[in-house]
Amino acid sequence: MTRATGGPGLPTGVSRTAVVIAQAREAESARPDRLFDDPLAGPLADAAGRITGISEAGRRAGEHFVLRTRFFDDRLREAAGAGLRQVVLLAAGLDTRAFRLEWPEGTRLFEVDLPDLISFKEKALADQGARAACDRVAVPADLREDWPSALLAAGLDPGEPIAWLIEGVLMYLTPEDGGRILSRVSELSPPGSRLAVEHVNRAYVELPQLRPAMNKLASTRAAWRSVVEDPVAWLAGYGWRAGVTHQAELARGLGRPVPAMADPQAVGSARIWLVDARRDTGRPAPAETSRPARIETPTDDRSR
Repeated sequence: MTRATGGPGLPTGVSRTAVVIAQAREAESARPDRLFDDPLAGPLADAAGRITGISEAGRRAGEHFVLRTRFFDDRLREAAGAGLRQVVLLAAGLDTRAFRLEWPEGTRLFEVDLPDLISFKEKALADQGARAACDRVAVPADLREDWPSALLAAGLDPGEPIAWLIEGVLMYLTPEDGGRILSRVSELSPPGSRLAVEHVNRAYVELPQLRPAMNKLASTRAAWRSVVEDPVAWLAGYGWRAGVTHQAELARGLGRPVPAMADPQAVGSARIWLVDARRDTGRPAPAETSRPARIETPTDDRSR
C-alpha cells in the first residue's frame, strides 16, 4: 500500500490501516443497497491521505470491513436498546459511530486511541463541522499503558454497565498486551455490561492467499502478533458469556455474497471471529488454556 498525496496523514503503522477501512465504508455508503451510511468516511480518508495500490487481498478485506461494521453497529444498537448509556470504543481509529448512529438521550461515547491519531481526527472532524449524535468524549491513550486511568478521568462510570467495542486491534497486539486489555475491561465492567470483539485464528493467518497482505502489514510496522482458537473459552476466562457469528451466516442474513476469505469451502477452518458477549457475574482469573497464542514473524517489531 502506498499513500496518496493531499492530506496531512496519520502516523505510520496500525493507525494507517484505519484509512483503508474508512475507504471501504465510503464505498459501501455509495451503494443503493448499502448496509450503513457513513458520510464522514470519505472526508476523513481525504484528510488522512488515501491509500492507493491496494492488493487483491486488501480489496477482498473490504468485504469483511463492511460486514464487520454492520455487525458491530447492530451490537451497539442492541446495547443501547437494552438501556446501556456508556459506550467505549477501544482503538477507535477513524470510527464515526458517534456521528452516524442514532443514540438514545443521555448516551456518552468514549473513543480511546493514540494521542497523535486523536489529535488528527479532532481537527479533521472540526474542519467538517461534524456534530456527534451523543455526548462524545475523545480519550488519548496507548492501550499498552494505563488507559483505564485516562478513561475514568474522562468521566467513565464503572458503577454503570458499559458497552465495549474492540474492533480490528487485538490481532496486532501480543498475547500479553491483549490479555491485559481484557483484564482491565473486565475490571471496569459491572454485570449487565456488553462486549463486542474481533479476532482471528491461526488457520486464517496462515492462508496462502493472505500472505501478501501479511507481508505488507509487517513492512509497515503493523504485523499481526496473536491468534485465538476458541473465543468463547477465551472470554469466559474473563467472566464474559460469549457467542460467535460466522461471516458466511452474517453475509447471507444481510443479503450479501459470502466473502471469499470467509467461505468455508475456500478457506477451510480459517476464521475471523466476530464475537459478542455479556457480563453476568464477577470475573474469575483467566484460564491459561484460553489465552491467545503468539504469532512469530521475521519482522516482530513491537514499535507502533
